Amino acid sequence: MTALLAPERTPLRGWLAVLAVTLGIFSLMTSELLPVGLLTPVGSALHISAGTAGLMVTVPGLVAAFSAPLITVITGRVDRRLVLVALIALMGAANLASSMATSFTVILIARFLIGIAVGGFWSIAGSIALRLVPEHQVGRATAVIFGGVETASVFGVPTGTFIGDLSGWRAAFAVVGLLGLVSVIAMAFLLPSLPAQRTIGFADLPKVFGANPTLRAALALTFLVITGHFLAYTFVRPILLEDGIGEHAIGVLLLVFGIAGICGNFLAGALVSKGLRRATAAIAAALIAAMLVLAVADHTTVTAAAALILWGLGYGGVPVTFQTWVMRSAPDTTEAASSLFVSVFNISIALGALFGGFAVDGLATAGVLWIGATLVLLALPIIHRAGRAHAL
Repeated sequence: MTALLAPERTPLRGWLAVLAVTLGIFSLMTSELLPVGLLTPVGSALHISAGTAGLMVTVPGLVAAFSAPLITVITGRVDRRLVLVALIALMGAANLASSMATSFTVILIARFLIGIAVGGFWSIAGSIALRLVPEHQVGRATAVIFGGVETASVFGVPTGTFIGDLSGWRAAFAVVGLLGLVSVIAMAFLLPSLPAQRTIGFADLPKVFGANPTLRAALALTFLVITGHFLAYTFVRPILLEDGIGEHAIGVLLLVFGIAGICGNFLAGALVSKGLRRATAAIAAALIAAMLVLAVADHTTVTAAAALILWGLGYGGVPVTFQTWVMRSAPDTTEAASSLFVSVFNISIALGALFGGFAVDGLATAGVLWIGATLVLLALPIIHRAGRAHAL
């Protein structure tokens, strides 16, 4: 193992490499979720409905779900440094193309390429800390890398929305693309050579899934909660507009959501150590309550902010809590379990946005809040049974 830790590199260089990877995964996940805050302006500019614009979230989520295991296996013999740099470069170029697109077709092609980058990068980067820092710092470095996922989920979208409100949706895509190119330069200079090692094979995935009921419960929870969240959250901008919230206030409200999410991440980290089942149930309860409040209350900017703070606190704890459940359920097959988790997480994003789009176009915009809350509610019995059965 010592050879893998690159002892010739100083700890400072190792941590700079960790930060470069974190910046890459932050830019990737922000890129995947950025359209959540830009559906209305993109739809207006390109003359498409909000439901159709939701395909900007659906397409990369679906592609990432399949590319996570595919890229990991197919590039098994390629230097991991080259793979990670190439995937971030692909994402950066695709976002810059989106910023100049004059048709929705071009944007969807770019979103397809982003999905390839998201799935491949996330699944490989999750286990890379072992090769960058001394062994006793691996846990902390892994947490920092996955912090890029969490921070993007709760902070990247509102920031992108804020930029879009100030300078237009094209500027938001361009900024994320340029951020990706900065990540490419940082990783090219700071990452060491990372020769390929043994990776998972396609046959490992069904074996791990079939033999591990705790992992199956974790994946079921991920599917229900993430699908329910994105079914509603993808359309939060048109929901708030229908409630009479001003256009320029929405970027600020999503920023409030993001700040609450960062707090929720740290709060969940403390709760997980005291009881994983209780932490997961608290997250589900917060999401359900926030969606129902938005669905039934007459909103001012203040009441909408209160509901989004509760929603942000709940969703902010999702990545660290669910990742912990997955890792605890499969301590000896973490790479295969992580690949399945990435796939389910991303396909849930895609399906949430897709079926939310159907609901928005066919029923009513606020209907996605009721459907999303119902899906998260279905997760509560799974949390109760699995948590008690496996003493989580």
